[in-house]
Amino acid sequence: MMLVGLTGGIGSGKTTVSKMFKALGVPVYDSDSEAKKLMNTAPALKEAISALLGHEAYQKGALQRTFVAEKVFADRKLLGALNAIVHPAVREHFKEWVRSQKAPYVIQEAAILFENGSYSQYHKMILVRAPKEMRIERIMGRDNSTRQQILNRMEQQWEDERKAGLSDYVIDNLDLETTREQVKTIHRELLKLSDIAGF
Repeated sequence: MMLVGLTGGIGSGKTTVSKMFKALGVPVYDSDSEAKKLMNTAPALKEAISALLGHEAYQKGALQRTFVAEKVFADRKLLGALNAIVHPAVREHFKEWVRSQKAPYVIQEAAILFENGSYSQYHKMILVRAPKEMRIERIMGRDNSTRQQILNRMEQQWEDERKAGLSDYVIDNLDLETTREQVKTIHRELLKLSDIAGF
């Protein structure tokens, strides 16, 4: 089975693109939502996160996402330490998920596949990108983040130019119809490749 990584900076529209692939029948693993589930349910993860960030990270057993975000996005070392706890658990969960899929290819959607070096584990990489100001507007429109909080998070991620050089496909997510056409084109190419390679 062909493994495809789907990534992009915050506010680029990864989730929108993922939904388009799902609509075409492609199994998509959403790393962000699966990580949240694991951080709320896996005892070993909860213990390690509490040890790293303090007991305020959880209230009544539930992860306090705002508290965690404020701590780690202002401290690169702390963010790295948190990622070192969470990413291996998500990776193992993804491998289990892949074993249960029956499709020519599957997609793992994740924000920092290039930054954490895991992009090399995929057969193909798709980058979703959009202009910086458009991304900021999208994020401010969907949650209560301030412009500075958004910029802090963006600073933890690579610039699109750097990621584009390592990607097999780049989707410019400016309007839905154009994005949908790009997704369909990539889908057809990936189906051909998976067939040729015998996945």
